[in-house]
Amino acid sequence: MNDTTVVVTGASSGIGAAIARAFGRNGATVVACARDHDALQTVLDDVEDAGGAAEGLRADVRDEFDMERLMEIAARAGGSIDVLVANAGVNHGTPGEMPMADESYAAFDDTLRTNVRGVFAAVKEALPHMTDDARILIPSGSIAREAKPGMGAYAVSKAAAEALARQFAADCAQPVGVLDPGLVATDLSGGHGRDPDDVGDMFVWAATEADPADLDGTIVDLKAWKKATR
Repeated sequence: MNDTTVVVTGASSGIGAAIARAFGRNGATVVACARDHDALQTVLDDVEDAGGAAEGLRADVRDEFDMERLMEIAARAGGSIDVLVANAGVNHGTPGEMPMADESYAAFDDTLRTNVRGVFAAVKEALPHMTDDARILIPSGSIAREAKPGMGAYAVSKAAAEALARQFAADCAQPVGVLDPGLVATDLSGGHGRDPDDVGDMFVWAATEADPADLDGTIVDLKAWKKATR
């Protein structure tokens, strides 16, 4: 992947950090952003130590001008953007303890602004720098499709992000797919689930080996990845 430029949003921890490191191990140029500059720099150092090239930007997906600048940096680094992983997300509360009726307006608004509008801004600003065979990957989870008590605005935001992915897939030349790695131990999940590093390679596979027709406008889960790569 020496000639591949990958943009990862929300790369300072959790799944985003694992994805950045996985692409680094495969020799890609990783351009990543997060709001926590110091944590992001640690991940960028890991990418370079693994054999990849790395650039980073302290940026907020809620700000379209930050996204515009991020994508311009990525395009300068590699000539074009080959892969976008629109990963950045927030969860304002403890999973299972956020009943919908108790959500504050501020928490609801910020969750959707980050997890939905942030995905929209990242994809919208990346598209002018992508060739037709580039790929767009949007992480999600079963909570987007299977309601559970106490998941509040986070569940709503993931459902909306999946709808956003489907609409971009309908409108864009590039394949746009949702990746569901199952429950992963991050701050957003309350630390429950598998190690994020166990699923980083799923995104590398989706960006390189997965059939674009199987990816575009669909949800690819952990079972499909393991079946395809066993």
